[in-house]
Amino acid sequence: MKLIGKYLDGFISQQQIDKIKPKVIRAHAALLNGTGAGADYLGWVNLPKNYDKTEFARIKQLARKIQTDSDILIVIGVGGSYLGARAVIEALKTNLYNDLPKNTPNVYFAGNSLSSVDLSNLLKLCEGKDVSLNVVSKSGTTLEPAVAFRVLKQMMEQKYGVSQAAKRIYVTTDSKKGALKAISDKNGYETLVVPNNIGGRYSVLTAVGLLPIAVADVNISQLMAGAAKARTDMKLPDNPASRYAVYRNLLYNQGYITEILVNFEPSLAQFGQWFGQLFAESEGKDGKGLLPNDAIFTTDLHSIGQYLQDGKCKLFETVVRVKNSPVEILVPAVDDNLDGLNFLDNQPVAFLNDSARRGALRAHNEGGVPNIVLELPALDEFNLGYLIYFFEFACAISGYLLGVNPFDQPGVEAYKHNMYQLIHTPGHK
Repeated sequence: MKLIGKYLDGFISQQQIDKIKPKVIRAHAALLNGTGAGADYLGWVNLPKNYDKTEFARIKQLARKIQTDSDILIVIGVGGSYLGARAVIEALKTNLYNDLPKNTPNVYFAGNSLSSVDLSNLLKLCEGKDVSLNVVSKSGTTLEPAVAFRVLKQMMEQKYGVSQAAKRIYVTTDSKKGALKAISDKNGYETLVVPNNIGGRYSVLTAVGLLPIAVADVNISQLMAGAAKARTDMKLPDNPASRYAVYRNLLYNQGYITEILVNFEPSLAQFGQWFGQLFAESEGKDGKGLLPNDAIFTTDLHSIGQYLQDGKCKLFETVVRVKNSPVEILVPAVDDNLDGLNFLDNQPVAFLNDSARRGALRAHNEGGVPNIVLELPALDEFNLGYLIYFFEFACAISGYLLGVNPFDQPGVEAYKHNMYQLIHTPGHK
């Protein structure tokens, strides 16, 4: 992966980069040595090398079982318990994964809202289909997934009977404690572990994300190999993730308040959502932090493109460029040429997409919008694993530069407390 910073000329100087360098070195050392804030949640740092190989093999085995006996896998979870898995599946299998012909189960996600309409429609999709559930929650008491699990568990037990339904329910939770662990022990569900030293938004490369990802026939060994390569690269003091964190910090200190992650592939839309959670929950505290957002170009150039070019907010863009398209579609010629596009005869659509990227980048840059470019050779398991670890590492460094703990999320608890009061939850007054 290449980090390209030339579109920051005029926005960031080498003098500014040199001035912050000692602070970056300290942040890098604190992260690798476990001496910074949130050190109890650094299990992800060495995960690509030190992951549990026995559990990894079992994840593959369980995925094969689900592929064999199920038409549908429903992943029940909220936040980091589902965003990473969905992002990887859609990035590598396209956002049309469930609509395409294949030999693997459709993968749907529940427990990430409290919409009765959404849950009702999911139940309808299960009619006449063989279904498995993967419930992902460290505690089992978070309201959204807990309610969804109650509803879907009832559906499963009515469909298969209690004992057979239990063989189709897979739980990813704490290894020793919590309501979901107790429910699993009581009912004999197959369980996988949510590591105690890895927070939810950093957990995509654990069993939290890997089981549904493997069910979708993604090569999780290659995904981990890409992350392992990134881990090796990020151990160097001068590494692309730290440089990216520096760029973000220097722009933030100049008054830039919003970062837009720009992708040119619709299949990366959910990756933008994962990115948003990672950075928003890690940095948005103590009255600090950039607001992360995401956009899919060229689609959003026809909606928010005007604002990105000429709007009031001080923002910058981080553009993910996939250098090589896995498929080639050529623009066909037509005899009447009424649309005037015959000059594009036999041009690859991927070439047009990249031309749009370069045109938008140039226009936005000239319009006063700084751009950072991340270039992937291809959108495959190895490179996506690399990109995931890159963003995780950059987020941690960026949080330390900002002076916050990038591994807690105290603000998330405020809405929960108020909601629990409104539904008269015992103990919440």
